[in-house]
Amino acid sequence: MQPRDALRTAAPEAPVAAAPRAWLLRPAGPAEVVLLAVVLLARAARVAVVSAQGGMDNAFVVHAGQVWLHGGAPYADRRFLYLPSAVLFAGGQALLPAPVLRVAAPVVCVGMVAAGWWCAVRLFRVPARSRFAVLGLLGLVLCWAPVGHLMNLGNWTAVSALALPSALLLADRGRWDAAGVVLGVSVAVKPLLLPVVVLLLLARRWRALAWMMALPLAMSAGAALIMPDPSGFFTRTLPFLLKGGDTLMRPFDCSLPAVLPRLGVPPLPAQVVALAAAAAGLVCAWRRWRRGGPGPARLADTAAMLMLASCLVSRPSYEHYLVVVVPLLVAGALEAGSVTRSPWFWAALVPQVPEFAFPHLDASTRRAFKDAFTLCGLALVLGVRCARPGRVRQAPVGSQPCRRSTADTSGAS
Repeated sequence: MQPRDALRTAAPEAPVAAAPRAWLLRPAGPAEVVLLAVVLLARAARVAVVSAQGGMDNAFVVHAGQVWLHGGAPYADRRFLYLPSAVLFAGGQALLPAPVLRVAAPVVCVGMVAAGWWCAVRLFRVPARSRFAVLGLLGLVLCWAPVGHLMNLGNWTAVSALALPSALLLADRGRWDAAGVVLGVSVAVKPLLLPVVVLLLLARRWRALAWMMALPLAMSAGAALIMPDPSGFFTRTLPFLLKGGDTLMRPFDCSLPAVLPRLGVPPLPAQVVALAAAAAGLVCAWRRWRRGGPGPARLADTAAMLMLASCLVSRPSYEHYLVVVVPLLVAGALEAGSVTRSPWFWAALVPQVPEFAFPHLDASTRRAFKDAFTLCGLALVLGVRCARPGRVRQAPVGSQPCRRSTADTSGAS
């Protein structure tokens, strides 16, 4: 055989990235699974030891639930920043004995974050027992501070961190109505996922949209009938939020209307800049949805862009809100064209590495500047990725997509 023929018949070499990808998709070993379980349990145990009510933020809602159960008005406390429907969930927590609440609250919070990651990797069809799934969650918990902050605070953002990927997973499998129910319950607990309404509008999933809006409205109306002074949500809570909270909240608010005035920008121009940035993010999300594309990345990118755009302008915005977005994007790292393939994505996360130090930003009251850098960096990197031109793929409205490619045929805008 001639050398030329031998070269022509030689088997093609595997892509360079194929071997690491195959290794990550193999089942994780017992040691890796045990290590993850120990880390998660240690996180929950630390909160249980430090806080009697499952974290500082969880203590606020438990207090509001106790006030309501004793006939008081939960909105008398301005720190109860949720819809009236959330009083029902707060009351349920307040009914638990103190020792049970002390353990259950952090365990549920940690479990929701872990379950949200599981839904995110399953959305991208990565095996739940794979090395990528186990080591990815371990890396997020150990190497990314917002996850630990969320668990320490016991904030109800954990509900949204589970609800968004689980709703997208249902939508990718063609179960849009169930996705609307999940989103509606999440909004009833905490209205953080309200921007995802735009995704349902883009997908023209009207029944899912109706579920998402009707559930919190119905639950809030029902709760308002059995609580004193439900109007306090409009007379006290909303004005409190529109003013940016109080001196305890403002230093940690990383939204542009809060950070830019601290840098010397007048409040009105700062608000204009924030609205312009949010509008640009909305356009980027629309363009990403219009572009279509194979796999579930269309759903994940659009939803993440909508959430980041809202965090840029809404007050308050805290760094643990990013736990709703970043794990969802990281779960798609093995997909071709993922935003995580950009080094700028990881550069935006560097300020959130535990013990990351930067001159003059070490004080907790100045942490919002690092948080704003991460928020703006993620929004910019994802926005550029979403806005890039591409072929529009449309499907007839109302058509039933197949299980493996729902993100492509979930509706035309």
